[in-house]
Amino acid sequence: MEGGALAGAIIGGIILFILVVALLLFFFMRWMKGPMKGSNNSKALNGKLVVITGANTGIGKATAEDLAKRGARVIILCRSVEKGDEAAAEIKENTGGQVEVRRLDLASLKSVRECAEALVASEDKIDILINNAGVMLCPHWKTEDGFDMQFGTNHLGHFLLTEMLMPLIRKSEASGFHPRIIILSSLAHKGAPINWDDINYEKSYSAIAAYAQSKLANVLHAKELAERLSDTEISVYAVHPGAVDTELGRHFYNKWWAKLFKPCASRLFKQPIHGAQTTLYCALDDSVANDSGKYYADCRETRPHSRALRKEDQKRLWDLSEKFVGLKE
Repeated sequence: MEGGALAGAIIGGIILFILVVALLLFFFMRWMKGPMKGSNNSKALNGKLVVITGANTGIGKATAEDLAKRGARVIILCRSVEKGDEAAAEIKENTGGQVEVRRLDLASLKSVRECAEALVASEDKIDILINNAGVMLCPHWKTEDGFDMQFGTNHLGHFLLTEMLMPLIRKSEASGFHPRIIILSSLAHKGAPINWDDINYEKSYSAIAAYAQSKLANVLHAKELAERLSDTEISVYAVHPGAVDTELGRHFYNKWWAKLFKPCASRLFKQPIHGAQTTLYCALDDSVANDSGKYYADCRETRPHSRALRKEDQKRLWDLSEKFVGLKE
């Protein structure tokens, strides 16, 4: 009897342990998804124009689909027009919305200028601009103009695009709308400072540090842009979408040890629709309409790293970016 009771107690303990682990995992997965305050917002966008970069897949595609459902006309800017057309067709089928595709290679300042000039020539205004596209942890590649690929794509390309589209965004403001500019950053912005002495990592390269630098640049850009637009009705936000299972991690999963983790990512990480929530929240929620220059995560204001709050660095990066993209001698 004693042996049977011991065996029963052990089995019961194992079952209890499994149930506790399963319950903790369930709540962890619920917590990872975050709030749905973006999609749950009932705001309509009939007659509004949304321009979003990199929306042929992942977070951007989920964002574009939600906004198209609301009646917005959505223009997807992406490097591959073929992939963009496939995504646009799928979004149209799911929403019945208006979705168009324009070519934009953020790693080419020439491409950015051509795309922006075409939009300025063809559109009356832009109501919401979402700088969503990005690269992460790529090898030591250079952009067409010789900049570090992560800094050039994630920050400089979007910096030039935003400045060149500003006339259309100001026309939206003049029409009586409260335009919004949303810049996707990341929690990774806390990982490393701006490498002012070697911003393109010519001397030594760390993919992680270069990515962190580019994401910090996104927050600094949002802060300085908001300051420069403080006398307007145009609001600017930097957002952290969370850990999301998208193609952004393709370079990370190239490593053999990371491939072992890949099957877990789809269960433990957010899915694109969850990763899109903070972007949607900042694009739609009236309660944050006047909170320009702030940093958001999980649909709430969050304090960024102290490096992102240094006004001298915000201005320094702005001035440097203007020189790099050719907006100032």
